[in-house]
Amino acid sequence: MTAYEDLMALERTSQALAQVAGRLGWDQETMMPRGAVEQRAEEAGSMQAILHARRTEARRGELLAAADAEATDEVERAQLRHMRRDYERATCVPQDLAIALARLTSKAQGQWAAARADDDFAAFSPVLAEVVRLKREEASALAEGGDLYDALLEDFEPGMKADRLDAIFAAMRPRLVELRGRALDAAWPNIAGHFDQQAQLQLSRKLAETFGYDLSRGRLDLAVHPFSSGSGDDVRITTRVSEADPFNCLYSTIHEVGHACYEQGIDAGYRLTPLGQGVSMGVHESQSRIYENQLGRSRAFCGWLYGRMRDAFGDLGVGDEDSFYRAVNRVHRGHIRTEADEIQYNLHIMLRYDLERALIAGDLMVADLEAAWNDRFNADFGYEVDRASNGVLQDVHWSVGLFGYFPTYSLGNVYAGCLHAKMRADIPGLDSQLAKGDLAAATAWLRSGVQCHGGLYEPNETITRACGFAPGPEPLLDYLETKFGALTR
Repeated sequence: MTAYEDLMALERTSQALAQVAGRLGWDQETMMPRGAVEQRAEEAGSMQAILHARRTEARRGELLAAADAEATDEVERAQLRHMRRDYERATCVPQDLAIALARLTSKAQGQWAAARADDDFAAFSPVLAEVVRLKREEASALAEGGDLYDALLEDFEPGMKADRLDAIFAAMRPRLVELRGRALDAAWPNIAGHFDQQAQLQLSRKLAETFGYDLSRGRLDLAVHPFSSGSGDDVRITTRVSEADPFNCLYSTIHEVGHACYEQGIDAGYRLTPLGQGVSMGVHESQSRIYENQLGRSRAFCGWLYGRMRDAFGDLGVGDEDSFYRAVNRVHRGHIRTEADEIQYNLHIMLRYDLERALIAGDLMVADLEAAWNDRFNADFGYEVDRASNGVLQDVHWSVGLFGYFPTYSLGNVYAGCLHAKMRADIPGLDSQLAKGDLAAATAWLRSGVQCHGGLYEPNETITRACGFAPGPEPLLDYLETKFGALTR
């Protein structure tokens, strides 16, 4: 065997073990008994110890050096690019720190869920302070004298820097704030009634299949915070149910289906290799957001969904398709990011981005985080946070150490805006298809333009190739102003 072949065999085993570790996380969120938290933390730590040892072993470095001369095509060079980046980052982080983080975040996740249920940030604050301390330590090891936050961001959006995010957000904020002001002044209908949980889940499965999710290689379960996990032939999604608000369940499902279809759509030849997963969280989020918003909340698709919801639930409290479309896209006051409308969603992300940068920089202490959140929310949205579960405790990300993740949600929206503009140009009859509940052309366009490539290209190149132009916030902002301008006339 060549050095490249030896390296790929080694990598496939590591990738398979990483999938097993991911399954432990899925189980903890969905099926695990509450009393198993301490044991699961040990299991997660043990898996991390094995993976870290494999990622940093000297033989891997030797094979990487030898395989460089053997790479003959674009795919092999891309595989080596990912493995080299992973090796260099893994060798910067001491094994004891990697294991400690895995154990701590597994435990912290359970404490976050309990604190959230009790609206008690003080109960969660000590373990979060320890997570932040270890993440700062990890960032210092990775940054090698550079910016700590940029070092963490690299795990989620390779090549992206905080100063670039600052410029994107500075361009977005004024147009979003102005549009929000007009939209909040408008009158918006809302659906009303009791929406049975099982009927919601049945319709969610129908929607998942409508958007192309292969349930023979996946499953839909309930979780506190909806998520997608896995790749290849085992890609699982979760949703949550409120019997007073079916949109929470249905659109969470469509969102997670976007993630899952990305993973299921990657070239099968890349399975259990570095190319066999989404290239970044921003590109991943572009798929979930375009499924959920530009497709799922479009006037054409809402007309089709209105009929399906009437079949499932009877009277919805709105009289026609137009009123239903307005209800789906209602702009309203609210605290919860995942329930935010398309206009205000990115303002939620900007709040989290600024706070987590301050935590990692050491400019904000965890003990002061709840007050800082509440003050910032009031300044940005104009009303107070009523309880911790509607504020600082609403998201799982910090409990599991995902610092640097939040801004990729807004990057995903930016990328989705670019992809949608190009998709509309390439599929002129798109609305007539969406009105029939036919997503085949749209999802095929995304599969061939983005999803099938997996990690073959860098994030920015992936979107640029699909769109024919470099990504920026203007297409998203133009789309929002056109859509909500019409809705608020």
